[in-house]
Amino acid sequence: MNKTYLKLTLDLDFILIAITAPLKDYVLCHKINTRLNTQFEKIDDHEIFFNVDEPAWCFSKYYFFVEQGEVEYYLICNKSSDGFLVPEMNKVDFFIIIKEFIDKEDLDYLINGLNKLPDIQVAAKIDPTKLKSKENLVI
Repeated sequence: MNKTYLKLTLDLDFILIAITAPLKDYVLCHKINTRLNTQFEKIDDHEIFFNVDEPAWCFSKYYFFVEQGEVEYYLICNKSSDGFLVPEMNKVDFFIIIKEFIDKEDLDYLINGLNKLPDIQVAAKIDPTKLKSKENLVI
């Protein structure tokens, strides 16, 4: 009997920025909106099902859309009451996911602007393909 295998590939075509900041999600969002002139707004939580028979883990999520270039930005908490979205990065508090193309100057402006906020300890670009739990970041 022939066996058929299903190979699943994840769409990891996004830019990932990790942020370490000891703030509540809404406070960080307000500071980013004020400093970087963005308009992040709260949307439905990012839900991850780790086991079929258990309830989903919910992570706070914010959204910002730029019409020019149709770029989508998501700000997602890495921590919830249940655990971490990306457990191997348990020192990271938040992630920004950027979908669609963003040029290097805009990305540098964003990362530099984040690092200039006094409450952010560090903001850095991360390669999502190197993460063990990368499937948790697919939106």
